[in-house]
Amino acid sequence: MNRSVVVAVEEGIGTIAFDRPQVMNALDERMMIEFREAAETLEHDAAVRCVVLEGRGKAFVAGGDVALFAERIAELARIIVSWGREMHFAIQSLRRMPKPVLASVHGAVAGAGFSIMCAADLALAEQGTRFSLAYASIGASPDGGSTHFLPRLVGMKRAMELTMLPDLFDAATAQQLGLVNWVVPAAQRASRTRELAHRLANGPTIAYGEAKRLLNASSSRSIETQMEEELFAFARCAATADLAEGVDAFVHKRAPAFTGR
Repeated sequence: MNRSVVVAVEEGIGTIAFDRPQVMNALDERMMIEFREAAETLEHDAAVRCVVLEGRGKAFVAGGDVALFAERIAELARIIVSWGREMHFAIQSLRRMPKPVLASVHGAVAGAGFSIMCAADLALAEQGTRFSLAYASIGASPDGGSTHFLPRLVGMKRAMELTMLPDLFDAATAQQLGLVNWVVPAAQRASRTRELAHRLANGPTIAYGEAKRLLNASSSRSIETQMEEELFAFARCAATADLAEGVDAFVHKRAPAFTGR
């Protein structure tokens, strides 16, 4: 059976590619299950030091498969929880994994695709990409963690606007809002994605994981607790080969060669 989510690992970079181009990578049940399997596989693969999310064809992910919703509308309220929970397990894995996750988006980023992009640690968008949270357009409230990520990324008022008035907006606006880090021409998206992924995969992986964990927990802790956790995290980094390498490289004025250990 052909998979609709394709996984590849090369040079420390794990890639999750959504591959239903005939429907702009709209998510159906099987695709959500395969996304969860892919995320959990790469989370636990010690050889993977960076994960890239991308879409095949003309779009990143254009949301859920609304045509399928229409076919099963009479039972949708009953089955949507089991379907969506698979996607939610995948997103939890992306947030939990102690390695950077980079979304490389183009074409359409809507609905669940928007939520998946927000779950990534970093995002690069191709010029010409169009974004919309989209759920309200079909009379639904958001899923995929977007109600968690959006207020933290853009503030509550803007999150309400994007949710309740899901108009299309472009990549420049997405960058201004803090939803994406970089906007590049179409011809440069693949090469720039690879450049960033290689840089992340060759970085201090344990330090990245500690920083990600600290940032993820920062909004639910007091400053006193957060600073104490920072000290413990730094101490764990201090026991790694990467920190010893980084210090030696700094002292001897050379580029560090991190190994992720």
